Amino acid sequence: MATIKCIGILTSGGDAPGMNAAIRAVTRAAIYNGLAVKGIYRGYKGLITGEIQEFKTQNVSNIIQLGGTILKTARCAEFKTPEGRQIAHETMVREGIDALIVIGGDGSLTGARLLAQEFDVPCIGLPGTIDNDLYGTDTTIGYDTALNTILDAVDKIRDTATSHERLFFVEVMGRDAGFLALNGAIAAGAEAAIIPEFNTEVDQLEEFIKNGFRKSKSSSIVLVAESEITGGAMHYAERVKNEYPQYDVRVTILGHLQRGGSPTAHDRIIASRMGVASIQALMEGQRNVMIGIENDKIVYVPFAKAIKNDKPIDRELVNVLNELSI
Repeated sequence: MATIKCIGILTSGGDAPGMNAAIRAVTRAAIYNGLAVKGIYRGYKGLITGEIQEFKTQNVSNIIQLGGTILKTARCAEFKTPEGRQIAHETMVREGIDALIVIGGDGSLTGARLLAQEFDVPCIGLPGTIDNDLYGTDTTIGYDTALNTILDAVDKIRDTATSHERLFFVEVMGRDAGFLALNGAIAAGAEAAIIPEFNTEVDQLEEFIKNGFRKSKSSSIVLVAESEITGGAMHYAERVKNEYPQYDVRVTILGHLQRGGSPTAHDRIIASRMGVASIQALMEGQRNVMIGIENDKIVYVPFAKAIKNDKPIDRELVNVLNELSI
């Protein structure tokens, strides 16, 4: 669009490996296409307080391999109010920012959608979250790295689980989405995954004890998605102690370990592709869409779809895990 001369870029919500690769791609693609770029620090908070710096290509040199985000990130309660968003928009006008690119999860994209609706500002979202829970994209920036971190941790846990003939519950992130737990379980050769998507259908612990934990095994590992729906790993460990006291149970909560680390090649590549696509989308006149990847092709997903629709778990993956855990 001819009216867009300067774009702002921010990272919001939880950090995810690959965010820096996305910042680099957005900055360089914008400059390549003749646009000015301004980096906004600390997410929407920085948009309100005016923590903004003009970015040149050298500002994003040597960051593609770094975890976290050079722009920092922060939660911002003020931006959730109409008054806060008004101040943010006034900052954009003062700084000459014509369009905004937001890298983050569903909360971050919700903020971008509100800003776009209230002030007619072109906003493009990049799915930056390890949870992989945004609808309309096969994968999100950071998910592959987090999955590999889980894999590395579970491989190490298995060594001690086998040595002591124990049942380990390993809690992984994902909030209300079971992608990390399910795919992590398949990749690590775990015996089961307890995920929020199926919690209302069956007693997942009973199913696991009945089918998965066999006397022929010296140890078992179960991945549990952190969630109020599942109750987390501690909840299931307590249940086993009470209902199946014959098992020696241990719990490992991986926590923020999963968010850190240098991004994998896959995350660097999709972040780079999505970053370039976000500038292309603005040049084409697109607005208020999330950049996604489906079947290895870039797609534009309206914010409303990406945020409101629940991303379904592939039940075929559950069958794969069940068959391989005998």
